[in-house]
Amino acid sequence: MVIALPEQPHLANTHEKNVWQALLNQAGDGDLVIASQRVAHRAKDYEIDFVLAMPGAGIVCLEVKGGRVWHDGTSWMQAQRSGDAPIDPVRQVREGTYALREYVERDPRWTGRRVRWDHMVVLPVVELPEDFALPDCPRWKVIDRTQLDRIVTTAYQELHKQERDHRFLDDEDVAVLRSILSGRGLPQRDVVAQSNENEDHSSVLTAQQGAILDATRNLTRVEVRGGAGSGKTYLALEKARRLTAEGQRVAVLCYSHGLASYLRRITDGWSWRDKPAYVGEFHALGMIWGAKRGPDESVRGPAAVEFWEHDLPREMAELAAALDDKARFDAIVIDEAQDFADDWWRPILGALRDEESGGLYLFSDEGQRVFDREGVPPVTLVPLVLDSNLRNTRQIAEAFKPLVGQRMRLRGGEGPVVRYVPCRHDEALGIADDQVDALLDEGWRPGDVALLSTSSRHPEQISRQRLGVEAYWDSFWDDEQVFYGHVLGFKGLERNALVLAINESEARDRSRERLYVGLSRARDMLVVCGPPDLIRQVGGDELARRLGIDTSGSAV
Repeated sequence: MVIALPEQPHLANTHEKNVWQALLNQAGDGDLVIASQRVAHRAKDYEIDFVLAMPGAGIVCLEVKGGRVWHDGTSWMQAQRSGDAPIDPVRQVREGTYALREYVERDPRWTGRRVRWDHMVVLPVVELPEDFALPDCPRWKVIDRTQLDRIVTTAYQELHKQERDHRFLDDEDVAVLRSILSGRGLPQRDVVAQSNENEDHSSVLTAQQGAILDATRNLTRVEVRGGAGSGKTYLALEKARRLTAEGQRVAVLCYSHGLASYLRRITDGWSWRDKPAYVGEFHALGMIWGAKRGPDESVRGPAAVEFWEHDLPREMAELAAALDDKARFDAIVIDEAQDFADDWWRPILGALRDEESGGLYLFSDEGQRVFDREGVPPVTLVPLVLDSNLRNTRQIAEAFKPLVGQRMRLRGGEGPVVRYVPCRHDEALGIADDQVDALLDEGWRPGDVALLSTSSRHPEQISRQRLGVEAYWDSFWDDEQVFYGHVLGFKGLERNALVLAINESEARDRSRERLYVGLSRARDMLVVCGPPDLIRQVGGDELARRLGIDTSGSAV
């Protein structure tokens, strides 16, 4: 087949379109036809209307001059709307040919001695006499209207008539020529650049959500509900910043270490005028007040649950009641408020300077209620709903959409399709490791990538957690290494590229919520590894279909 570059060029006029079509009709298999080839030379920039490369012959550059063209004995002339104007098509195509030849031959990919080059002028509406001749343009250098049906044949024959000792072009030369004219050392369309573009897009949209805060400025008890990627954390921090700038003493609370680390990292960069008085975990606030320390959080069991869920909050409530007014807060902002248990609300309200009307701003997503507690604040809150996903690419948001508990408008950027790798639950971590390596090979930086599990932790996560909570979460910010975590600890966080290892052996309580959290943590690239039957059982038929799992439970 003829190789046409580009396949559908933007040509200047009907005459060029006719010549282009004639070249495509006449060229043979393996011939290369290029339209509007630009060449930048130190002396001048050139645009060659057409380049014709023919294996078994050589390369011809063509300059097309449509309309009424003639030679008055001194110069070429062309009838134009503004009047007759002198032109110089021969010089134009000759110099363009030399510039293109120099560019090609200077490229390190071009090897071997010179092939045959030539240049010709095409006059689509002019018929020249057979005895036409100019010193710099003999008759065989011009294709007139009577020769349009044999442009390629004429060019081929003229290249064969050259007496210079230059070799004929071959198929390999055409391939190299095509590669050279495509450029070298080009900035690639890389995954990081696409991710950065999506992040900029998301940031603009998220900032626009600030209008919600403007509309609720005079409300002191508000719950903002929204699905994953709706900008809740941004709004929570922005609300805290605005309240602090107004002179209020503000606390920003959450449950998990990871989210607390993120919130502190963001607010640490703020001006002292905007920085809230406290940013961190709910339980850590109790330690500041003087509450006793409980069992290691890695220790699981009824006694530990009783302490963190009930005993410590009761002690915090007593300490809050005794707080000095200077230690109390005018407003408390809570991110991922669905994580909070019933007993936690008493110390929260008790820490307000005005328990009846002090500011309480909750940001929550019921679909991410992954812990076995159903806390409900004992106060009336004005509900507001965020109905747009701003963070995830459309491809990722479409994948987990069946798990969202409300209608969501997808306003994120475009990205690669979600990858699903079927495997047994006991293979998921190993397969996920392979997928991390593949992402790094594709150009993702280590700091862009996270591997999350839904059940047992990855060995690398276990190893890092032995160094302590702070050291482990410091690794989240390390650009030189991949982050390893669990979906329970990653709520409220995100990564540009994420591999989710679904390594549960069977469905259990909150499996659906865990799956929702895991799928929604990826901003731009998502890879899912796990058993198709379990995914269908936990997430439903529609989620399975969107991941490419057929009705039998196998990957499509």
